[in-house]
Amino acid sequence: MARKALGALKDSTMVGMAKVNSEYKKLDVAILKATNHVELLPKEKHVRTLFNAVSSNRPRADVCYCLHTLSKRLTKTRTWQVALKALIVIHRAMREVDVSFLQELVNYTAHRDHLLNLTHFKDDTSTNAWDYSTWIRSYSLYLEEYLECFCIMRYDFQRERKRIKELNTPTLIGTIPALQQLLSRLLDCQPVGAAQYNFLIQHALSIVAAESASLYVAIADGMLNLVDKFFEMQRHDAVRALEIYRRAGDQAVKLSEFFEICRNLDFGRGQKYVKIEKPPESFITAMEEYLMDAPKPLMITWRPVRCKEFN
Repeated sequence: MARKALGALKDSTMVGMAKVNSEYKKLDVAILKATNHVELLPKEKHVRTLFNAVSSNRPRADVCYCLHTLSKRLTKTRTWQVALKALIVIHRAMREVDVSFLQELVNYTAHRDHLLNLTHFKDDTSTNAWDYSTWIRSYSLYLEEYLECFCIMRYDFQRERKRIKELNTPTLIGTIPALQQLLSRLLDCQPVGAAQYNFLIQHALSIVAAESASLYVAIADGMLNLVDKFFEMQRHDAVRALEIYRRAGDQAVKLSEFFEICRNLDFGRGQKYVKIEKPPESFITAMEEYLMDAPKPLMITWRPVRCKEFN
């Protein structure tokens, strides 16, 4: 109880200071109230104030100020409620604000320490808080990987869902592993211990689970494109494609297990999830046989030109 009272006192003090001292008082108050110490979801009116501040029609200075303020909130806090609510707000903005917000996030983190890097975050005030901290670290790594994936692909797979079907071989071989690495981070977001039963964590996990369907479809569409091109690939591309195909099979099994865990949690009961189909194992044999005779790039012997040959 004493800790809750201290958290409430901190919140009210900081809000009072923001109202008096801040040039961006409305935005500062919204950020503080959306990420306060209360174990409830951020109020929608505060979230919308943040979204308006980072939309594409706002001055870039406003967007940078908002990101800087959220970054300070994340780096200074040792309280799991504040850290988790800040991540939820950022995650929702990544989904609900236009793609310019993703670009601003990338630009911001490129010139500063990573905004979403909570590798060392720890709230050790209780056993439950320890479990919550573990999940928060995994959640932040997933969001950080989402930005990395966006950088590699140069588009957001959730907004341009058909684009992966049209990629050429070199781009495809770079894109699918980025999506698979993102899926790996997503699978690490399975809650354990007390984190399984926390309302705020379940809410954040429900957003992650919703994205997993889009991510799975993107990978599946990419795999179909890859398979269509496989038997025309040079050997070095075919080797990488086979590795990608094998990893897709392993991840399909793990994603099915992830969905099963979600179904057993409060938010997942009664929800419909994408049916996961593992890539056919039989196709691996055909791919391996092709590799034995796959064409290799033409190697041109190079020798230095001597000066006398110009005479």
